[in-house]
Amino acid sequence: MVSQTANYFTILYTKLQASQVIRKMAESDYKHNELGSILIQKDAIASIARQSTLQSYGVVGLAPKNLFENIRQLIKKDLKYGVDVEYDHDGLIIDLYIIVEYGTRIKSITNSIVNSVKYNVEKTVGLPVRRINVHVRGLRISYMD
Repeated sequence: MVSQTANYFTILYTKLQASQVIRKMAESDYKHNELGSILIQKDAIASIARQSTLQSYGVVGLAPKNLFENIRQLIKKDLKYGVDVEYDHDGLIIDLYIIVEYGTRIKSITNSIVNSVKYNVEKTVGLPVRRINVHVRGLRISYMD
């Protein structure tokens, strides 16, 4: 029974065209089309962007956006740490706060991150990415002992 339900939803989802899907980013703005609705949380998009960023060459880690986020990360692990996702009618705006390896070319690292995150988010979620802002918050020196 569960397998049939999962297959039904998979078939239903694949039949939906991107132009027919009403995507919502805020829980207060709930809309439907004739086949149903799709809800994509900002946390899910932030998680995809986070993994794509951490897999990029030269990235040591993510940095907090502000002091409040840093304190929140110490208390409880936050999956949106270092990533901020906003949505408007033109597409997604993603802000990434990173720490890079000392001695690497920052421009090539940031270009690689932008390409990787844009590709993975658009491929996975199906929403257009309008802009990706990469904020380099620090450099880290790795000692080769």
